Amino acid sequence: MSASSFLAPQHQIKGQTAIITGGTKNLGGAVAKELARLEANLFLHYRSDPQQAKSFQQEIIKEFPQVKVEIYQADFKVADDVAKFFQAGKAAFPQGIDIAVNNIGQVIKKEITQFTEEEFESLDLNNNKVAFFFIKEAGLNLNDNGRIVTLTTSLLAAYTEYYGGYQGTKAGVEFYSKAASKELLSRGITSNTVSPGPMETSFLINSEKKEALEFYKTVALHQRLTQVSDIVPIIRFLVTEGTWITGQNIFASGGFTAR
Repeated sequence: MSASSFLAPQHQIKGQTAIITGGTKNLGGAVAKELARLEANLFLHYRSDPQQAKSFQQEIIKEFPQVKVEIYQADFKVADDVAKFFQAGKAAFPQGIDIAVNNIGQVIKKEITQFTEEEFESLDLNNNKVAFFFIKEAGLNLNDNGRIVTLTTSLLAAYTEYYGGYQGTKAGVEFYSKAASKELLSRGITSNTVSPGPMETSFLINSEKKEALEFYKTVALHQRLTQVSDIVPIIRFLVTEGTWITGQNIFASGGFTAR
């Protein structure tokens, strides 16, 4: 019996459409595969490397031939870029969009006193502005009873140095999501955030020294980093059985941080 067999009819996502930023690799790609397994159609954003994105698209189509998968390239710079992404998704899937998952983010690890204005503006764009307008466009474009999930970071609960720019530009996302959850109640749309611990993906590996990675392992369950496989089931739950949950930030860090 497949996992989808356990879902009540109102929680089935078969035939629905999910729109996912960063949806062709790392956590976004894993979420895309899981939703395809539940027979949801996919509209997947990627920023660069069209060859990798196309290969991932073909991989999903081969594994799950019953679903439709489209890919979309964009380097979100202004609010209109996010609006065009949703418009393209609705054009590709005229039945509309039901699930929206945002994975966009950037890390710059350094002392606040060493930040340049350009670096701050880059963080603010990728962590804050894009998330705000993603939630806005999801609210405008999702079908009734849709689900919005935005990724933040467990560092929102950390008292630490070097991450002030990252923490600060991620912090507002939780409140955008909470406000949207209230504003969209009448349409049955849920809005939540998920805050993983340091996750063993290229996003983390490329931004941290080996010593820091080893330290993170010592302060979490099982002496390891968060895995993509730890987070995917949480997102799956929020868009299937977990539709009574809205306005929440779920910390999933194996005890790395908590609040």
